[in-house]
Amino acid sequence: MTSAFTPAVATPPETLYGGQGGRRVTVRDVSAAKVRGEKWPMVTAYDAMTARVFDEAGIPVMLVGDSAAMVVYGYDSTLPVSVDDLIPLSAAVVRGSRRAMVVADLPFGSYQSSAEQALTSATRFMKEAGVHAVKLEGGHRVLRQVEALVSAGIPVMAHLGLTPQSVNAFGGYRVQGRGQAGDELMADAKALEHAGAFAVVLECVPADLAERITTSLTIPTIGIGAGPSCDAQVLVWQDLMGLTPRPAKFVKQYSNLASQMTDAVQNFAAEVASGAFPAPEHVYQ
Repeated sequence: MTSAFTPAVATPPETLYGGQGGRRVTVRDVSAAKVRGEKWPMVTAYDAMTARVFDEAGIPVMLVGDSAAMVVYGYDSTLPVSVDDLIPLSAAVVRGSRRAMVVADLPFGSYQSSAEQALTSATRFMKEAGVHAVKLEGGHRVLRQVEALVSAGIPVMAHLGLTPQSVNAFGGYRVQGRGQAGDELMADAKALEHAGAFAVVLECVPADLAERITTSLTIPTIGIGAGPSCDAQVLVWQDLMGLTPRPAKFVKQYSNLASQMTDAVQNFAAEVASGAFPAPEHVYQ
């Protein structure tokens, strides 16, 4: 049952990236960007303050990735992080943003066993964190999960190629989709589109394969190490800001935040040690 109140029809943004509209980006906006041929950025976020900065910069989609296992919790892979770990981070990103669509990763072990498990996990993210979509990894093996979530009204972003939750099965972080495996990946992408996914992340796949998948699908592709032909590109924000000491080949670092932070904290420490801080202008009278 819904309220009798009928809100005004929201005008779709002219561009996905850079807009400052008063409503959230939706899956329809993402789909329309593909039709227009507009490329757009997605970044990870894990806290409210960072989410606010990215939102005000016009980033249209933010991912609360299971990469939080490494960049927030200090693990060496994405596998240990749980639903309970990610829900507070997801809620913080939602609260810190006003326009961006917030997508939450379903972590390892929260959806693989059944469609029912996937629905239970995704529902928690939607109700407790207020996210606008969820992401899960895999192709044909998760089609039932995708269909169940979409049927329940939960938008699903898919993820193919190097799926980090399957790193042990892959034997490490390796490029996926070469040779015959490319045909299988293409079939997975089309099956996920048919199952109702609204977008698909392609991670660490050959650029020519990513281009073929992108032109074959009506839903957007989001590349990470998949070449320039994808409809969108995503990076972990700590990678692009220069906090990661040994980034992957596909990462371009747009800042050297690690050096800036080191300089700032050393300057602070030196002034404390010398007695220069706090100065009179920092003291209440």
